Amino acid sequence: MDRKVLVYGAYGHTGRFVVAELLRRGFLPVLSGRNQAALEALSGRFPGSEIRPATIDDEASLRDAVGGVSVVVNCAGPFLDTAISVATAAVGAGVHYLDVAAEQAAVQGVYRAHEDLGWPADVAVIPAMAFYGGLADLLASAVMGDWDTVDRISVAVGLDRWWPTQGTRITGRRNTAARLVVDHGRLIPAPAPPPVLHWDFPGAIGPQTVVGTPFTEIITMTRHLNASQIDTYLTTNALEDILDPATPAPRAVDDSGRSAQQFVVDVVLRRGEQQRRISAEGRDIYAVTAPLVVEAVQRLSDGRTQISGAAAPGEVFDPADFLGALSPRHLTIRPH
Repeated sequence: MDRKVLVYGAYGHTGRFVVAELLRRGFLPVLSGRNQAALEALSGRFPGSEIRPATIDDEASLRDAVGGVSVVVNCAGPFLDTAISVATAAVGAGVHYLDVAAEQAAVQGVYRAHEDLGWPADVAVIPAMAFYGGLADLLASAVMGDWDTVDRISVAVGLDRWWPTQGTRITGRRNTAARLVVDHGRLIPAPAPPPVLHWDFPGAIGPQTVVGTPFTEIITMTRHLNASQIDTYLTTNALEDILDPATPAPRAVDDSGRSAQQFVVDVVLRRGEQQRRISAEGRDIYAVTAPLVVEAVQRLSDGRTQISGAAAPGEVFDPADFLGALSPRHLTIRPH
């Protein structure tokens, strides 16, 4: 398969991590997005990189951008605005599509577009292949094992801080759709007010107060994991950080550009009196998205997957093997 991978929104905070990770793994990133000046500036950091400006309201420019690549990685939020347009262009060219969306409605929109527009099953369309969405989906899929159904999947995201990017803030303002959870096997609006719990996180995060905060893993997991209830939680300190307009953006503390932020994603499955639990620890939720999505690119490129059209990460990839490939360099995986 061609080693060219188009990164749409390459000059964004997460996009730059993705470009660097693609280069580290021997791929040829093609830099794309809506801002030509930003693309030209970024190409100076990655000499020899091809740039292909494209806008979501210009179908011809998107078609030209995706020509001759094997995978499109969409890092340009808000994904409510970009996902369907970029995915449509990719699928139309027979190119696999991945994105890093954290908006539930954007992921639902991509799944619906696949069904409504009759996109082919031999082209992978995998939204939310990121810290939010993909990581928890892979963890839950890995620990599900021989259980064909569970009573409850609970995901708790522990952050010691959340320094939001400007893109995260813009997405938050744009994302006004009702948040969803799973109850009795159906997607329903999240309860208001949201539940507040005490959660004993493993590792450095430790005991914390968490609040119900649904992200895209709710949408990805409900596609392929048979659970009566699925809910997700976020540490209250992280929610307070992102709601505070004075919270600064991430600041790099090493040569890779990562911030000092620490995270734990803790996933608990319950069936009757039985419980299974797994967690992933690491640094910088934006930076860790790059190895997650590029590992998916790698597996699509070398054929370690069965393509089934639009799908969740845990459907397309062997979840335990996928997580193992990221540990310990990027994640510390702990079954409990």
